[in-house]
Amino acid sequence: MRVLLTGGAGYIGSHVAVTLLEAGHEVVVLDNFSNSHPAVIERIAQITGKQVSLIEANLADKAEAEQALQNVDFEAAIHFAGLKAVGESVEQPTRYYRENLSATLNLLDILKAKDVRKLIFSSSATVYGEPEDASVGLDENHQVGVGITNPYGWSKAMSEQIITDAQTAWPELQATILRYFNPVGAHASGLIGEDPFGIPNNLMPFVSQVAIGRREKLYVFGDSYPTPDGTGIRDYIHVVDLAAGHMAALEHSTPGVSVYNLGSGTGHSVLEVVAAYAEASGQAVPYVIAEPRAGDLAKLVANPSKANRELRWQTRLTLADACRDSWRWQSQNPDGFGAGSSPEA
Repeated sequence: MRVLLTGGAGYIGSHVAVTLLEAGHEVVVLDNFSNSHPAVIERIAQITGKQVSLIEANLADKAEAEQALQNVDFEAAIHFAGLKAVGESVEQPTRYYRENLSATLNLLDILKAKDVRKLIFSSSATVYGEPEDASVGLDENHQVGVGITNPYGWSKAMSEQIITDAQTAWPELQATILRYFNPVGAHASGLIGEDPFGIPNNLMPFVSQVAIGRREKLYVFGDSYPTPDGTGIRDYIHVVDLAAGHMAALEHSTPGVSVYNLGSGTGHSVLEVVAAYAEASGQAVPYVIAEPRAGDLAKLVANPSKANRELRWQTRLTLADACRDSWRWQSQNPDGFGAGSSPEA
């Protein structure tokens, strides 16, 4: 199958590209490199021995995207393209809504015009907002769009609704929505991994930058949550397992709109992640306790049983594996992919 990956040079998209290429699929990457690096494309080729077709364009600009894809054939699309920093979305809400919703709307119009009937959407557990019962894993029946605390999460929930309405109007479209929990780790080669611009938004890249010496210390936001060690618990999923989930979704055929949680079903606290990373890297990870952040939850863990059952997919890699692979990536690439990835002052 020839698959279009929008935002395919990003952290998750690049790992999905490797998984698809290794399984024999062809990959077309559309990316404007607003939060990714052109070097990723060559790294994917190094890992797989295969080339991806690269189209540099902004999906949120309809005229630009239509022109870029005018003569490009593909049979399915996996939609990663979009802005993704939660904190930044609070500071720049109109930018996040404009970019993320426009990208989804434009892709749907392009798919309809080309009669491409298979779409997989990169969504997020942030669409759930505050869980009704944090003691149990969230399943796909949990309410969506209630208590979401940031425009990033709202843009994902709105995109899900847009896709659902588009599928109602175009019944031939098969749309799969994948709600990620906390992607971590890197490819075992150490050639690709998470390299955020500026200050990392997520825990593990921040921990890895402290371990490598790019940052002085980690700030742990709150240590008095009702959890065993007082720090927040999250469901961390190795990015290679996450990529396998996309492969499973691509090869699964279900009419209409299908929704799946991609998570491990197991939670780890912030301090457990710090300890696991220190063990994997052999480096100290200094941290200080800071005030809890508004909107942060004590515990958020997936119930992935639907994906386990219907997609015949489950996670195989552990938190220790993720820390080991993340450290290999970080230690082999202390400055990430190079120019433009150095941390902000």
